Amino acid sequence: MDNNRQKGILYIVVPCFNEEEALETSAEKLLEKLYELKANGVVCEESRIVFVDDGSKDRTWEIIKALYESHEEIKGLRFAHNRGHQNAILAGMMYAVKYCDFTITIDADLQQDVNAMERFIGAYMEGSEIVYGVRNSRDTDGFFKKLSATIFYKSMKLMDCNIYENSADYRLMSRKALEALSEYGEVNLFLRGIIPDIGLKSSVVHFEVFPRMQGESKYSLSKMFTLAVDGITSFSIKPIRMVFMMGILALMVGFFMIIHIIYEHYFGYTVSGWSSILMSIWVLGGAVLLSLGIIGEYVGRNYLETKHRPRYYFWEILSRDENVIDTKDQ
Repeated sequence: MDNNRQKGILYIVVPCFNEEEALETSAEKLLEKLYELKANGVVCEESRIVFVDDGSKDRTWEIIKALYESHEEIKGLRFAHNRGHQNAILAGMMYAVKYCDFTITIDADLQQDVNAMERFIGAYMEGSEIVYGVRNSRDTDGFFKKLSATIFYKSMKLMDCNIYENSADYRLMSRKALEALSEYGEVNLFLRGIIPDIGLKSSVVHFEVFPRMQGESKYSLSKMFTLAVDGITSFSIKPIRMVFMMGILALMVGFFMIIHIIYEHYFGYTVSGWSSILMSIWVLGGAVLLSLGIIGEYVGRNYLETKHRPRYYFWEILSRDENVIDTKDQ
């Protein structure tokens, strides 16, 4: 194991979706950080920043093109359609692996502390193949987001999913780790669960999270819910086992309800039994619908996986290394 690494080529991967309000400011800060890392001899001169436009509907791609034209350190990737945050991160890393020694992924709003990058790189130099960014606190989140995040991480632990609590998609991955990640072919991506499953030497860096300065978060409640469902169904079959246990419990409740109904029938309490019947219908009906929903999630995901469709298409690639500007929808 190499514990005495020399400085290498860093690619900073930045997924973007409708980030026209924050992108220019974020790019300026990232360029400043990259220049600082180069000047201090931490990374090589060939290090770059890759912006991945996840099918934005605003001026995000125009801004990326302008940044590309004015800064040789900038590259741009544009999806033909919106494919989601996880696919945007993966696409940037899989593109970067051809050129870099390691990548750092960070969100375009730069709520994550860019000054933590030195510590990420320091852990990499000491031999870690993966360095996970874990937020120090959730003080910048509202009550509902804090509560939902706590429930999510506790649920993932309950489902035996290998995930770091309060981790983010702010992480470093070496070329070795990226090549290992490329072997994972599932369509339903949950990188926070997949990457720990790789099993290479890793470490953790804690960082501060700042309030968003421009625009609004593009990670809506529905997107967070989808990510949570993808995470649970991608890494655990416990929900299906829970359905089986719910079925057994429902049968036991039904058995006691039969005894209760017979008792009421023989003692003349038939009117009061009306509430018991309604309760049974609602409880069992709810259990059946919930069970069908859970099983349906797994069936639907298997359906998507068996089609073997590509995760994404690039509409445009801005890169001086390849001298490619491809505007054809693939």
